[in-house]
Amino acid sequence: MLLEEEESSDSYSQLVWQRFSRSKAAIAGALMVIMLVVLAMFPEFFSPYDFYNTTLSDTYIPPAEIRFFDVDGNFLFRPFVYKSELVIDPVTYQAKQALDTEHPHFIRFFVRSWEYKLFGLIETDLHIIGLDGDEVRVHLLGTDRFGRDLWGRICLAGRVSLSLSILAAVIAIVIGSSVGVISGYYGGKIDNAIQRFVEVVMSFPELPLWMALAAVIPKTWPSGQIFLVMAFIFPFLRWAVLAREVRGKVLSLRETDFILAAKEQGAGDFRIIFKHLYPNVLSHVIVILTLMIPDIILAEAFLSFLGIGIQEPLTSWGFLMKSAQSLETLGQNTWILTPVIFIVVAVLGLNFLGDGLRDAADPYSNL
Repeated sequence: MLLEEEESSDSYSQLVWQRFSRSKAAIAGALMVIMLVVLAMFPEFFSPYDFYNTTLSDTYIPPAEIRFFDVDGNFLFRPFVYKSELVIDPVTYQAKQALDTEHPHFIRFFVRSWEYKLFGLIETDLHIIGLDGDEVRVHLLGTDRFGRDLWGRICLAGRVSLSLSILAAVIAIVIGSSVGVISGYYGGKIDNAIQRFVEVVMSFPELPLWMALAAVIPKTWPSGQIFLVMAFIFPFLRWAVLAREVRGKVLSLRETDFILAAKEQGAGDFRIIFKHLYPNVLSHVIVILTLMIPDIILAEAFLSFLGIGIQEPLTSWGFLMKSAQSLETLGQNTWILTPVIFIVVAVLGLNFLGDGLRDAADPYSNL
């Protein structure tokens, strides 16, 4: 009994956090999202090499084998790699990697290497991992067809994929919630006209329309302009579903006592909408936002994989997988599919987080 009284005395935000923190899947999802966001925010710091520099002699180098034991079985307390060279087998005439096992090259942390500007402002050359000198290079996830470090490219691609998806989802949320609140609050002919328009928008096939809109973007446009256009293409249909959901919630709220009391006190429509209605649908909107982002990540990856999405010099997780379209290349260099892992982690993490927020948003329900 005392426990129930103590729980009932907690504020709504405290109850939401208690409910959310009890979900292991939600916490795991939040940690996954935080990890990807950190990598996307500081790709230069996490990349040992400049991800824009091409080195054709390093084309399709497999991921580095980080070791703690040398060829004689001796344990070394620092991680190291062996220098590898591409040689031709005299019997099979197939290319293979030959290791120089005489000289281990130890991996160092927080090393000074190529210069970059943190957030475009602070000049630094600090990187989390690297080797001494340029004789040997450590490519954690291998290289691409231009000899660029794939690990660094994936971190950089995460910045584009996540920022594009978040921006597109926010645009859809702003449009959908605004239309839904207006439709539900005013009702009548305004509601009827808006809902008929929403039904027309929802009747369009989503993926083919995205492909058609993305395909007509001129390839001669600057990459930044293509990025912004893509950010407006994805919300083109997504806002309609949210508008109907928000409308339904507002319809149930507009006749409640606190809304009627606000009208009796002379509150205007603008104040009622933004002071009373929006806060009451905000938790639902936030949940939809976290669940919409992974869908846009998958859609962007699909379009970029087909070559009608993000273009160079920008890169995204889907764009990095374009080289996997060739089965021959994929069969010989399987590590080029590594971006798929990051897409899966992002989608699962955001879905776990969204499910946790959805359950936590109603802390009084019994699961």
